[in-house]
This record gives sequence, C-alpha cells and structure tokens, in this order.
Amino acid sequence: MLIAVISDSHDNLTTLDRAVDLALERGVERLLHAGDIIAPFAAKRLERLGKPVTAIFGNNDGERLGLHRFMSPFGEIRQQPWQGEIAGVRIAMFHEPEPVQAVALSGLFDLVVYGHTHKVDVRQEGGCQILNPGELGGWQTGNPTMALVRLPELEIEIVQI
Repeated sequence: MLIAVISDSHDNLTTLDRAVDLALERGVERLLHAGDIIAPFAAKRLERLGKPVTAIFGNNDGERLGLHRFMSPFGEIRQQPWQGEIAGVRIAMFHEPEPVQAVALSGLFDLVVYGHTHKVDVRQEGGCQILNPGELGGWQTGNPTMALVRLPELEIEIVQI
C-alpha cells in the first residue's frame, strides 16, 4: 500500500494541487497531513484525491471549525496526536517535534510522523521510523516536498514538488 505524507502546506494551492496530482499518478491509497493546512478552502483541495485523508491541527490552523466542516465529507481532521494502524503499521502523528523521539522509543509505534520544522527528517530511533516530510508549502525553504511511504515495508521516498 502506498500512502502520501504531507505537512505545512500553509495555503499554497499550487503545491497542494501538485501533491494531489502526484499522489493520483502514483496510485496513493491514503494521505496523512501533519498540520498547518491553514484555511478551509485549502483543505478542500485534498478532496480531489478521492481517497481517505487524515489530518491533525497544527499551530497555525486557526479556523478549526471551518477546516473540520470542509474535510468531513472526505476525511478527518483532529487534535494531535493521531494514532492509527494502516496496512498493519502502527502510526502516530504529531505536528510539533517535542514528543517524537520519546514516542518512537516507546516501542508502541512503527512510524512516527511530524511536521512544524519545515525540514525533512527521515531516521530510525529504537526500531521505529521517524518521518517529517518537510514543508509542502515551500514558503520558508523554497523547496516544497512530500513523502511517499510504502506500507508495510516502510520504504520512504521524499519527493520535491
């Protein structure tokens, strides 16, 4: 199973559309967003994927009711952390990085996803894969990125958008 992981899209509709196009081209079956979508109109762009979308609120997501309303027909957005299992892989998702290492070392998860820093981070901690897909918005670095993750193998590809 192939999933897309994005974070920090910050209302960049161009890169959101490109990420959805790439996900459709590659046959992605689910999308995780690790926070900072920002506006409901931006969240609506994810609907075109036609697959389940799971997102968490980031520190800049102020219009939470609107985000929830726009996403509810095709996905979910909730407070962090999100915990779930996809293709037998136990996943935790945060926006901020502070709990990531401790959660990875807990042994309870196979993959811990986070955002907020706008920097790509792919590493192993205590047998757990940690992933920050970088910033999809590209506003800070000028380098919009996303991750494609093959499950259950946990093969991660960072893609420039």
